[in-house]
Amino acid sequence: MKKEYRVKRSQDFDNIIRKKQSFANRQFVIYYQKNNLDHMRLGISVSKKLGKAFERNKIKRYIRETFKTRKEFVKNYDIIVIARAAAKEMPFLEFGSSIDHVLKRSKLMKAKRS
Repeated sequence: MKKEYRVKRSQDFDNIIRKKQSFANRQFVIYYQKNNLDHMRLGISVSKKLGKAFERNKIKRYIRETFKTRKEFVKNYDIIVIARAAAKEMPFLEFGSSIDHVLKRSKLMKAKRS
């Protein structure tokens, strides 16, 4: 993802999490906060408890790719995604449905036009 679509600074992570607007399912916890930009920004956190570096990086790649295909449908929010242990065992194709579930339940998805 391009730089403008990422939440990188530790202070930004802390501010978003401190707002305590969140939603979770078995695989992910998301924290979100409205931003003043014309697009969403994404931050990803994967704990060392989920495995070695290559396993954590794989989860991050899957999350990034899932959001890349949905970025035009996500409202203008800063979103922090925290992966849970169940995400480690998921195949790539199930990442999309799980992330969609969390985004729809937290009302962060724009209405798709048909």
